[in-house]
Amino acid sequence: MTPTATLASDPRRDSVAYGTPAAVSGPSAVSWGAVFAGAAAAAALSLILLLLGTGLGLSSLSPWANQGASAKALGVGGFVWVVFMQLAAAALGGYIAGRLRAKWVSLHTEEVAFRDTAHGFLAWGVATLFTAALLTSSVTSIISGGVQAGAQVAGGAASTAATAAASSAGANAPQAGGDNGGPTGYFVDSLFRSPKGAKSNASPEQSGAEVTRIFTNAIASGKLPEEDARYAGQLVAQRTGMSQAEAEKRVNETFNQTQAKLKEAETKAREAADAARKASAAAALALFLSLLIGAFIASYAAIIGGRQRDD
Repeated sequence: MTPTATLASDPRRDSVAYGTPAAVSGPSAVSWGAVFAGAAAAAALSLILLLLGTGLGLSSLSPWANQGASAKALGVGGFVWVVFMQLAAAALGGYIAGRLRAKWVSLHTEEVAFRDTAHGFLAWGVATLFTAALLTSSVTSIISGGVQAGAQVAGGAASTAATAAASSAGANAPQAGGDNGGPTGYFVDSLFRSPKGAKSNASPEQSGAEVTRIFTNAIASGKLPEEDARYAGQLVAQRTGMSQAEAEKRVNETFNQTQAKLKEAETKAREAADAARKASAAAALALFLSLLIGAFIASYAAIIGGRQRDD
């Protein structure tokens, strides 16, 4: 059987040209009009599905306890929706790019399949770049959030918690005898609660501010010096009528409680930072997998569209 007879039986191409390249006829290898048409269709469908997914996600949330979807369910649902969105948009864009491209003549079947695959991939690439340009702020926010969370887990959580606690203590110092905010101010106020109801001649504002500064310094160093504990005990004894030993014991117990609260806050900060890092990593991997699958689906859909175009 001659090559001409074999190739003539294939309805997807005309006769194969042998000889010089000048004998090959047909349009350009890339039909950019079809590529941009497929990309526009894919981008439009992505936008529609993105809005739909956002609406479904928001409708599943609830500010009330034990109502609405959990964080894990939302994460899994978001991943599944992103993959579905990418598959649907890529399939539509690739099919349109393959179906609308110009018919090539004098080409082997393998070359036609390759060009259809390239058209689908180009349509997917253009649509992805266009969508990414519109969503640059969102993607940047996800990546930067993961990087910052990782850096915070590496060593910034502890210093941040300590600094915030010290700043809170310093801000509350002038109000030591009144309505204090933050854990340090609360524990300082508890030092001056006399069990005997004795009145102190010391100014509540001055005593509270001084003990608060002692605690702030001790929190920064991680240990309450004995001389500071003794001096703070004197202030407490003057205010409450307790003995020096009892006052120092109360000072040390209160400082230990304050440290425990700060360590708890530090642990929660580390856990939150680690959760943010994991969420960012999962989001990045989900985007990578969905885009990879989308590129394959777009290329395959273009082959189907091109085959139906030639048949």
